[in-house]
Amino acid sequence: MPVERIRMLIATLWVGSIWTIGYLAAPTLFTTLADRVLAGTIAGSLFRSQAWLSVACAIAMLALLRGQATGKRRVQTWQIAAAMLACTVIGYFGLQPFMAALKAAAGPGGVMDAEARTRFGVLHGVSSAIYLVQSLLGAALIWRLAGRSASAA
Repeated sequence: MPVERIRMLIATLWVGSIWTIGYLAAPTLFTTLADRVLAGTIAGSLFRSQAWLSVACAIAMLALLRGQATGKRRVQTWQIAAAMLACTVIGYFGLQPFMAALKAAAGPGGVMDAEARTRFGVLHGVSSAIYLVQSLLGAALIWRLAGRSASAA
């Protein structure tokens, strides 16, 4: 069925981008570049693009799921996609502005006082935990959609 294939493509793009940016590209920047401020700036730009891609994929996924027949499995899949969207909204659009303000206050050298560094570390830790939850929800989304496609075949 074409709608199921479109959902799988959207989910693959969405979850693949989450995993690639968060667990491959960003860590590579920090291990490759000597300038951690530059690495953070580039990683921030990648996460911004990924956040907007997440919003677009979530809207498309939720719209495609809404148009399907009701059922427990569809509702659970819809809830997973909605929870992934919530992770993006909370993590990127909620926490990231506070982290950006702390970095901006540090100036071009990126030197923060101890209190700001602690706050940044806590926000970064919470943001990373939310990103991990979103990554695991992404695995559940792919698993659920793949199971649906296999049972339809």
